[in-house]
Amino acid sequence: MLNASCDSMVVVRPGCVLFAKNSDRDPNEAQFLDWQPRRSHAAGATLRCTWIEIAQVRQTNAVLLSRPFWMWGAEIGANEHGVMIGNEAVFTTQRYAKSGLTGMDLLRLALERAATAGDAVAVITGLLEQYGQGGGCGHEHRGFTYHNSFLVADPGGAYVLETAGRQWAVERVGDGARSISNGLTIEPFASKHSDRLKTAVSACRVRQPLTQRLAGAAAGPADLMATLADHGSADDTPRYSIVNGAMAAPCMHAGGLAANSQTTASWVAELTPAGAAHWVTGTAAPCTSLFKPVRLAQPLAVGREPTDQFDPASLWWRHEVLHRLIMRDPAAAYPVIAPERAWVQARWLAVPPEPDAAFAEADALLAKWTAAVAAQTAGRDMRPTWVRRYWGKRAERAGLPAAAIGAGS
Repeated sequence: MLNASCDSMVVVRPGCVLFAKNSDRDPNEAQFLDWQPRRSHAAGATLRCTWIEIAQVRQTNAVLLSRPFWMWGAEIGANEHGVMIGNEAVFTTQRYAKSGLTGMDLLRLALERAATAGDAVAVITGLLEQYGQGGGCGHEHRGFTYHNSFLVADPGGAYVLETAGRQWAVERVGDGARSISNGLTIEPFASKHSDRLKTAVSACRVRQPLTQRLAGAAAGPADLMATLADHGSADDTPRYSIVNGAMAAPCMHAGGLAANSQTTASWVAELTPAGAAHWVTGTAAPCTSLFKPVRLAQPLAVGREPTDQFDPASLWWRHEVLHRLIMRDPAAAYPVIAPERAWVQARWLAVPPEPDAAFAEADALLAKWTAAVAAQTAGRDMRPTWVRRYWGKRAERAGLPAAAIGAGS
């Protein structure tokens, strides 16, 4: 079962780099925003990553991470020097090691140790050659593993780094847009190492051209937010394949028999020499979320850290109630929240509020929208039978009350 897919993109312009990523993972694999301060470490100290222990460096940078709850590494992140990284699962013909650094570990290590995008590439490739990549990367299926590609950016530019085992290839991004997904793209590295079957099942050959085109037309953060929320359909609602659910568009929704992945967190950033502006959902499904401003130097208390069990004290799980209600009948539910959601997002982009004020306003809107959508979709679930069955099992595993998501009504 293939259970991880992502899309990352940059737009490089003189004096500005736009960055965006959707993290796509198992539906109950909650993520949270994790602020880590700059730290000093003793000589000879070691560090426990997700699966292995490695040598620690003397100084680590302050970072902000979007981190799946169970792992040490992160899916998306930024550091105090303006470096941003997103990683992607890629499927190759090289051997998959039973243990090693995960791609998410490599992402966090690079952010903690590098001051530029170029330095971050060097950190990742050096650690890859020294320790290798490997170990379980899945949540539902812990043995599921993959190799990784990375999109690494700072205010001066960006790099694509692709790997296969301990081998790698790197490309400097020129002016304009560049997107990556779950397939190797740098030639001749890609032709030599790609696992064509798994790459095809991931639907990345459909998504990557779409994100490349949309990123190429992006004028600013709002356009990249819209790209991350795109379903690739005429009416902009999810389209489910019996094989891999709604994995053929950037805003991903699980529900296939052979492969499943769900967008569980999203991030857009604008990187300039004067500083960085970061916008995060902190929740799944950007099509139902607000991108909220955050600052690396301003940690926020946004509720209890989530697990894979429903917890109304967790922002991620509170939003899951709204998300899962909307997905029962998106054609009817989206219009309930869309006008106000668009108006609030535009207002925030025009005059960014303080992060704590934005999160408070978003939480109040979440409660209001959840009640309105529950009333609008009561008694209906328009998804295919296999999709309803898939999500019913995930709700049961998470302890999500049936009444909260309209199940059985």
